[in-house]
Amino acid sequence: MMRIVLFLATNLAVLLIASVTLKLLGVDRFTGQNYGSLLIFCAVFGFVGSFISLFMSKWMAKMSTGTEIITQPRTRHEQWLLQTVEELSRDAGIKMPEVGIFPAYESNAFATGWNKNDALVAVSQGLLERFSPDEVKAVLAHEIGHVANGDMVTLAMIQGVVNTFVMFFARIFGNFVDKAILKNEGEGHGIGYIVATIFAELVLGILASIIVMWFSRRREFKADDAGARLAGTGAMIAALERLRAEQGVPVHMPSSMTAFGINGGLKNGLAGLLMTHPPLEDRIEALRRRG
Repeated sequence: MMRIVLFLATNLAVLLIASVTLKLLGVDRFTGQNYGSLLIFCAVFGFVGSFISLFMSKWMAKMSTGTEIITQPRTRHEQWLLQTVEELSRDAGIKMPEVGIFPAYESNAFATGWNKNDALVAVSQGLLERFSPDEVKAVLAHEIGHVANGDMVTLAMIQGVVNTFVMFFARIFGNFVDKAILKNEGEGHGIGYIVATIFAELVLGILASIIVMWFSRRREFKADDAGARLAGTGAMIAALERLRAEQGVPVHMPSSMTAFGINGGLKNGLAGLLMTHPPLEDRIEALRRRG
């Protein structure tokens, strides 16, 4: 569950840096008002930003959470963790991912990577200490489900599409402000275009994030279903119940990683549209209906 905010943060940074660089270099003037060329231009940079984020996701996850990769198990717990991930990966039909532990008191776990055969699965120290072996296995199965479902690649494609249209409509808005409102008659773009475009990118970027977060919430149900198939419905429900019992424990996961973890924060009202995870009650109920 911990992946999407990291992906979004990296992606937004790449997008904004690319936009500012293009403005400074004057590349924007080549797009003119040829909307076909503008759309192609935006698609190239939109998807480039998205896939840069995808390919950097595993490295950034390790850095931002302080995950320590288990290469040679030093304890029986680490040995059990490696054996369990290997078993779940085999059952899911994917290559064994890297396995790590990150130092955090709250219960959480994440999986990330640019494809299902080059992934990383990590759990928090707190989760290992407080969850039963069956519950830990269910959490790992949930994360393996994300990997086997190819969620990161799908997310990259969705993000590439929304990036494209954010850049496209932001530039149309910037040109409208510059030419129609500020009456800039020069051949190039004025400061109004630059300010309006950046403003529109920020606003449209938030709206685009709502779309991506909706997808994130939907994929959690699929990952829970995969976890139930791999580790048992009862164990998956028990793991989510344990997470619900710990909802009072603050989640100190880096904000860029929240969407990649099994334990996401709760939001109400308009902020709920930016939730990376559905309420635990809804996830538990969906598993109970599954039987």
